[in-house]
Amino acid sequence: MPKVKSFDNYADRYEEWFVNNRYAYESELQAVRSLLPSDGKGVEIGVGTGRFAAPLGIKLGVEPSKTMRMIAQKKGIEVVDGVAESLPFDDNPFDFVLMVTTICFLDDIETSFKEIFRVLKPNGSFVIGFLDRNSPIGKVYQKHKNKSIFYKEATFYSVEEVISYLEKVGFRNLIFMQTIYQNVTKLKDIEPVKKGHGKGFFVVIKAAK
Repeated sequence: MPKVKSFDNYADRYEEWFVNNRYAYESELQAVRSLLPSDGKGVEIGVGTGRFAAPLGIKLGVEPSKTMRMIAQKKGIEVVDGVAESLPFDDNPFDFVLMVTTICFLDDIETSFKEIFRVLKPNGSFVIGFLDRNSPIGKVYQKHKNKSIFYKEATFYSVEEVISYLEKVGFRNLIFMQTIYQNVTKLKDIEPVKKGHGKGFFVVIKAAK
């Protein structure tokens, strides 16, 4: 079952996080934008309230939380009720698929990646942003996740684990970017986006079908 209860009940707190942690949000947005294709038909899986899709110009999303769907729709996004493990699309309609901080809430990461592979056109791109469990800040989040309304049900992954799932499904030509190198509550400006992974809390991978 999708982990939507907290998002349905506390969507306002979810939205507040992006306001209260503006520099972290802008850093993540900048990192995603650095690898997201500039054109083509795309969709965001786990679109939430549209915090990434809207500024990135993505007009279609999939989201199991009714409350979050309603907020995203008000931002001009067409949102389909569904989950990553069973996407409501035919084969090969998309040039790119985006997924941001969603994998930690999936019921089955491998099945989800297979579905994303299925709906991508040949040579299409999967851009995935997530919180690296093995990064310095990731280890802190892992230790205290039970205190969070949203993350207490989350399963954080390391970059190496995500790579393993991507390659197992058939994705190739992986490119990595990273950002956020200190606790998000201490940020005084937008963090730099750097190539690679291992230091940044937020990692973005672009993989080709």
